Amino acid sequence: MGHESARSEGAYDAIVIGGGHNGLVCAAYLAKAGKRVRVLERRAILGGCASTEPLWPGYRVSAAAYVISLFLPEIIRDLRLKPYGLDILPRNPSSFTPLLDGRSLVMGPDERATCESIGRFSRTDAERYPSYNAMLEEIAAALEPLLQRSAPDPLPLPAEWRRVGLAKRARDAGAMWAFYRTLDRLGARLPEAIEFLVGAARPILERWFESDVLRATLATDAIIGAFASISAPGTAYVLLHHVMGEAGGARGVWGYVRGGMGGLADALERACVDLGVTIERECEVVRVVVEQGRTRGVVLADHRVIEAPCVASSVDAHWTFERFVAADELPDGFRKAVARIDYASASLKINLALGELPRFRAAPPSTDGECPHGTIHIAPTLDHIERAYADARLGRPSGEPVLEITIPSIVDPSLAPTGKHVMSMFAQYAPYAVADGNWDSLKEDFADRCVALLGQYAPNVPAAVEHRQVLSPLDLERTYRLTGGNIMQGAMHVHQMLFLRPVPGYADHRSPIRGLYLCGAASHPGGGVMGVAGRNAAREILRD
Repeated sequence: MGHESARSEGAYDAIVIGGGHNGLVCAAYLAKAGKRVRVLERRAILGGCASTEPLWPGYRVSAAAYVISLFLPEIIRDLRLKPYGLDILPRNPSSFTPLLDGRSLVMGPDERATCESIGRFSRTDAERYPSYNAMLEEIAAALEPLLQRSAPDPLPLPAEWRRVGLAKRARDAGAMWAFYRTLDRLGARLPEAIEFLVGAARPILERWFESDVLRATLATDAIIGAFASISAPGTAYVLLHHVMGEAGGARGVWGYVRGGMGGLADALERACVDLGVTIERECEVVRVVVEQGRTRGVVLADHRVIEAPCVASSVDAHWTFERFVAADELPDGFRKAVARIDYASASLKINLALGELPRFRAAPPSTDGECPHGTIHIAPTLDHIERAYADARLGRPSGEPVLEITIPSIVDPSLAPTGKHVMSMFAQYAPYAVADGNWDSLKEDFADRCVALLGQYAPNVPAAVEHRQVLSPLDLERTYRLTGGNIMQGAMHVHQMLFLRPVPGYADHRSPIRGLYLCGAASHPGGGVMGVAGRNAAREILRD
């Protein structure tokens, strides 16, 4: 598209590409500092993956992301999101794993009740679980500050790739010293912390516990959103990642957002509007304008040009640097590094409208017999997870998938008509690249398989389904602009984390183009509904 055919609009201090939660957080912090900011969202709905959609009359569905914990309390306070309507609903108990033999494992923030449930499978595990939990919390508390600040760039990269000034070198040295001090504070926990950072989940869980249902329930956190085996190095970090965050009311407790995940976007939008941010929906960016190595603004699909000396992109690195920017505007080494980013994904999302609640054969032991408030795990053993992964490695959707299921309408009745419910089913493994056929032809059969699998545990579910939406990895890519269907905007493997995210040398949200920044999950600290990437990017933009 020629620049000469476009018509120019007024200038802004900053443009944010994408109205997901990170983009809105970035815009709010920039506006709070007095900048004139414009957010451009391609879809009609704000929130990106953290959105609520009215899929069927009377139902409001968290179509993609479905629970919250990692969102930073500091951001909630800074942007006054609670007065703007953000309400996070706790889930207690938070985890329910039914078995076909009629037993079930129930876990939650009440450690005593959790240990009683574990004790029905293993008294030894019940005695060990508090120590395991304490270890995770101690490591998470020590590492969280590293995730809440911009990552340093400690590697000695070629000078022609990026010129690094003295001030940044000093900041990076300070950050690395802080990292060293953090490790020092872990003391005797250091070896365990290192194993969680770079090791595999399975051997850790097998060393700690003997009950397979407990091991499997904990292991699902290690593979959510990852195309990886629980025996693969790096999966233990994802296990740890899910224990961080206190937005659910306490460390590691996940909650629902009232009104669906879009309730977060609604609160952020109100904060942005009050701070003077201009938000435009159904506004697709097709190109970032670059002149003499500096950002000048963006070109839209309708040929408009919006000018700004700063562009913060909350979409992934592939779209930002390989689709929005011409190849000759970037150093060759940087382009090759971006092209190497791993977007391997195996996630599929099914949203269901139910005429009645599931009736599980393994009813959760509770005094009122109500359906589980939290996440329902269909993954009875570690080998079940491994077999599901083995299918995906051969390019086949899992014969017996791993399912994480929530029914948020139990806690938030506003999401569905009276007496009816919405169910969110996150299924793995569904490899983006399939050996035979394509996802447009495969997804409904795979969804049938997932519903039938749940029906083995709750026989009334298949007949209770009144509406269904299936988002294959290909649909996730098309709808949310997630390359490869990867919900983390890039796999969260060791070689793509901390100062290596998105690529070595550019972990501080900047890029080789002056004025072009990443402010989404493609940058440190990665995926999840955290808001940290947006806040930290704003801080770096304001520093410049």
